[in-house]
Amino acid sequence: MGAIEHNQRHADLVADLSRKILQTLGYPTREAELAAIAGFLHDLGNMANRYGHGLTGAIFAYNLLREMGMPPEELAVVMSAIGNHEEKAGGHPVTPVGAAVILADKSDVHHTRVRKTDLAQFTRRDRVNYAARQSLLDVNPEQRVITMKLIIDPQICSVMEYFEIFLAKMIMCRRAAAALQCQFELIINDAKLL
Repeated sequence: MGAIEHNQRHADLVADLSRKILQTLGYPTREAELAAIAGFLHDLGNMANRYGHGLTGAIFAYNLLREMGMPPEELAVVMSAIGNHEEKAGGHPVTPVGAAVILADKSDVHHTRVRKTDLAQFTRRDRVNYAARQSLLDVNPEQRVITMKLIIDPQICSVMEYFEIFLAKMIMCRRAAAALQCQFELIINDAKLL
């Protein structure tokens, strides 16, 4: 659903990266596993509606995981991570699991995620995503710094346009890093912006 793919690849990537963020920062194994579960299920609500999919997805995940026997305290952690990963819905990193999911999800910016094929039909958001050629999230546990490194094609989108379109996402990433007692850095085309 939507102009940007939210498929198995995205779910697997966000799950894996969410787990790795918490593992790298020294969080308990089970908390990292909950981050992977929340990361895998975070876009489940897109089955019903793209807008507000975080809250819908939290309810879907609750029913699924409860039936599988997940304890209530873990259900609450996974639900809050899924329900708070959307910037347009006012999401906040209320737990380390939620913070990891936000960082993992927002770092998956790449031209291959754009579903439209006709460049003339691209919105600004499509163009910004299509311009992204490489995306990497680096976690430095010693310095407590989480760095998002992007390479974008300036022929498709300027760095300033990227920043304008994704400012809310970058603010969420900064808050998520802070929730993990880390600083957030954004580097685009080797220029440090945050």
